Amino acid sequence: MATPFWYNAALAMIKPLYQWRIKKRAQDQGAYHQECVERFGPFQTPKNLKAIWFHAVSVGETNAAQPLIEHYLKQGHSVLVTNTTKTGQARAKSLFNKAPYDALFQAVYLPADQKGLVQAFFQKYQPKILILVETELWPNLLDQAQIFKVPSILVNARLSEKSAQGYAKVSGLTRAMLHGLDQLLAQDRATAERFIQLGAAQSVTQVVGSIKFDIHAPESFVKRAAQLKQEWSLAGRKIVVLASTHAPEEQKLLSALKPYLDAQPELLCIVVPRHPERFDEVFAVAQSLNLNTTRRSLGQEIAADSQVYLADSMGELWLWYALSDACFVGGSLNEPGGGHNILEPIALDIPTVLGKNYFNFQTIVDEFLHADAVKVVETAEQAAVVLMQLLADAEQAQQLNRAAQQIMQLNKGSLHKHIQAIDGYL
Repeated sequence: MATPFWYNAALAMIKPLYQWRIKKRAQDQGAYHQECVERFGPFQTPKNLKAIWFHAVSVGETNAAQPLIEHYLKQGHSVLVTNTTKTGQARAKSLFNKAPYDALFQAVYLPADQKGLVQAFFQKYQPKILILVETELWPNLLDQAQIFKVPSILVNARLSEKSAQGYAKVSGLTRAMLHGLDQLLAQDRATAERFIQLGAAQSVTQVVGSIKFDIHAPESFVKRAAQLKQEWSLAGRKIVVLASTHAPEEQKLLSALKPYLDAQPELLCIVVPRHPERFDEVFAVAQSLNLNTTRRSLGQEIAADSQVYLADSMGELWLWYALSDACFVGGSLNEPGGGHNILEPIALDIPTVLGKNYFNFQTIVDEFLHADAVKVVETAEQAAVVLMQLLADAEQAQQLNRAAQQIMQLNKGSLHKHIQAIDGYL
């Protein structure tokens, strides 16, 4: 079914605004030109035709798809990954654009969802299958997949009540997109029901759990963390990571942690802001609090007197988790929030704290919370207190970790179910 005229007209009208936004956040003219070429054509030359195409919006979706992508690369399949965000693309490249996968792997931006652009992309890359990760539905993308007879699968699908209400407002468009899917693999029953209510066929919808439970830390980051501990003399430090933070979380959390940082020279706080355009802003926050801060982007090391280390790099979150003794997962104290993936630090056995606004990961967090396997806090002050307790009380930290690992084990197996479903189309 062709996409409606109003949708294509609206996209054409907002295209200049879209280009302006790309220009505004580009580091330089070269980066702006490169991104425009990937989003609006002429597209990059394909490394491989007939690749398995994964589309993952940002970092979270790329991390979720990691075990699937790795599986198919190990099998010798060529893989194309598209992302919507700069951070998502940086993560994909940091994981796979290197030996032994670099000849089989390519990562580019998803083209803007204009009919002609998406058509040209399919013609140029000729993918054998399109795998959409979590909730990423685009009308022309799915329409052209049907026209080019490329099977489309939505994997690790999740849909919050709030997102479902948004899709319901454009019910005709949503129903047409969902009818374009050959398979819908949902994380949980609530998600499956929401998609079915929006128009997904019951016959193609199944609940297979979350692939995120099958996650594991890339060995290269674990090794690098061990090297940095030696090189930067971190063995005696107590390290807290504030991960994937949004405004105003850094201001609030660093203010709450400052008394502890001032009183305990061995304490170190690594801050990993979610969005690269906010790196300078977060540095200014740390400076305004008179916290001795060093920066990854300037090639600075963590010195003996560093209180805060600003991890203003992209694609290295695993590294900072691997260095930490306890962590706070951000995007969960800000309003409206929504939260980020708690399973990454948990996969590394790191005691994990997050804020109360975690609706993006409701089902997962609730399961851990029910088993007392994570700590959920109401305020930044409470977060600081709980983090300090976990650093001071090894038994409490270990208890949290043991409970978390039990849940991880109980939920493993989704990866195998996903592979079985995808293999049916290969």
